[in-house]
Amino acid sequence: MINTIKKILGIGAKVDYAQLVKEGAIILDVRSKGEYAGGHIKGSINISVDQLGNNLAKLKDKNKPVITCCASGMRSASAKNILKSNGYKEVHNGGSWMSLQNKIR
Repeated sequence: MINTIKKILGIGAKVDYAQLVKEGAIILDVRSKGEYAGGHIKGSINISVDQLGNNLAKLKDKNKPVITCCASGMRSASAKNILKSNGYKEVHNGGSWMSLQNKIR
């Protein structure tokens, strides 16, 4: 049960987010347009989690690593599950965008 919760929230083995970004990972910010406009990681893509299922075509390569982020990590966990269930091979929940930004510097 604990491992399932950790997996859903993206907690577990340490991920080198900076290395993933250097290797071309997509940063997907799943907050609303307004939240995104208030600050975001440079180069990230904004698709709100409630619109993600209808906009998967914007993430063409299902083999390219994707790092999801939001305000706290809850919506990005949902986005990770949506992507994984649609065949995306390598998806990581980066948690909050501010925390992720510090991890990729």
